[in-house]
Amino acid sequence: MQLTHLGHACLLVQTADARILLDPGVFSHGFEELTGLDAIVITHQHVDHVDVERLPAVLESNDGAALLAEPELAAELARAGIEARPLHAGEQVEVAGASVRAIGGRHAVIHADIPRVGNVGLLVGARGEPTLFHPGDTYEYVPSASEAPDGVDVLAFPLNAPWAALKELVEFVRAVQPAVAVPVHDALLSGTGRGLYLRVLGSLLPEKSEVRDIAGAGPTSLP
Repeated sequence: MQLTHLGHACLLVQTADARILLDPGVFSHGFEELTGLDAIVITHQHVDHVDVERLPAVLESNDGAALLAEPELAAELARAGIEARPLHAGEQVEVAGASVRAIGGRHAVIHADIPRVGNVGLLVGARGEPTLFHPGDTYEYVPSASEAPDGVDVLAFPLNAPWAALKELVEFVRAVQPAVAVPVHDALLSGTGRGLYLRVLGSLLPEKSEVRDIAGAGPTSLP
């Protein structure tokens, strides 16, 4: 499996046969130039995870690519004239020899006065390749043994957000127990702040979980 971090929460996932784009939002760049995609999968409706302005052009350049979206978002996209297949928690979809399984259900709490929206975490894998977990915007849901029988090899973890706290992030990564933990969801951080987060996180994780920063590295083979 190869991952390319295209900024913030956006990842291009490449298995032996599949090219799957995750969460192309307004803080991410480069995804609009991609071709040969088999699927675009979006965890939830917030604009840092889906750019409704650029999405139609990506779909046009990738004719035949499936668009899978958390159900509340799928309904919103339909109202904007963009057809997406709703991806419900507990559902698994096959994409060009790879599998995409949705887990979870709700976005993390930002504030009691802000309604929680839907959010699906994504388990992406293919036979003989690592399993990736992209949780969207929450630390609440950890894949169960039935959802990820062989565990999570690569975790794309939200590094910073208005809803996030470092103490919760540490416990989340410890609970998932990935071989490799890749930081995403970082557009609100300065370079100094980003480095501080990563140093503290790296000092608090068990040796079996390597924090690997792939920002700006291009396609990276993992784990």
